[in-house]
Amino acid sequence: MNKGDLINKVSEVLNSKKDAQTAVDCILATVTEALAEKESVTLVGFGTFKTAERKARKGRNPQTGNEIDIPARFVPKFIPGKALKDAVK
Repeated sequence: MNKGDLINKVSEVLNSKKDAQTAVDCILATVTEALAEKESVTLVGFGTFKTAERKARKGRNPQTGNEIDIPARFVPKFIPGKALKDAVK
């Protein structure tokens, strides 16, 4: 399922594709903003979106074999909730 499919599913409930697209875009933008500010977003039963820090490390350029420094950075992370895990079983 892609974003368009999700919008179509939500529009079945809202009876308006325009309202569904607005709702989906708003949710995605809100989650993105929260993660950019290093906040977590918890949706009970579904899961938690949060950021995690990856430490700086050494890597290797596969073409040349030269060692390179990979800087530390924050990455988004999703931890599924119990209800979601149970639904997927």
